[in-house]
Amino acid sequence: MEDYAREPCPWRIVEDCGGAFSMGAIGGSLFHGIKGFRNAPSGNYRRLISSFATLKERAPIVGGNFAVWGGLFSAIDCSMVYLRKKEDPWNSITSGALTGAILSVRNGTGAIIGSALIGGVLLALIEGFGIMFTRFTAEQFNPANRMMEEDPSQSAPQFPVSSITERSSIFANQPSYQ
Repeated sequence: MEDYAREPCPWRIVEDCGGAFSMGAIGGSLFHGIKGFRNAPSGNYRRLISSFATLKERAPIVGGNFAVWGGLFSAIDCSMVYLRKKEDPWNSITSGALTGAILSVRNGTGAIIGSALIGGVLLALIEGFGIMFTRFTAEQFNPANRMMEEDPSQSAPQFPVSSITERSSIFANQPSYQ
């Protein structure tokens, strides 16, 4: 499958870790900026200052949490590729379940099972939608489907009968140059 043509595994972990940090930092900035603005005392200046203070304090933490999740997910995914010798959606689903389980170890057995189920189901949904979207868009560009949609009798230009007979009579009176 060409969907899985990505960076080689040692660099994939670093790339995914950085991408997850960026995504978490941007999302955390938006979330905590709005939260700081809403929870500030009255006055626009106070709200703006509180928004930036909360954003500076909490956004890097959210980014770091996302980076840990992304790095662990990629490390498990690369391990699965190495062990199974193939890249397919099952690696991502298993990686999501194991990542959820590992990150919730401190909270007990129930949390491990619940987080593993949630991680596996979420990654299964993401992979399923990705496969469905790929197949749907690939069908649009399949030449066999285009030929079935076009009717060959309609593809030829249709001329009125009178215009064809007029043209043939015009050309019938012309001298031939052979």
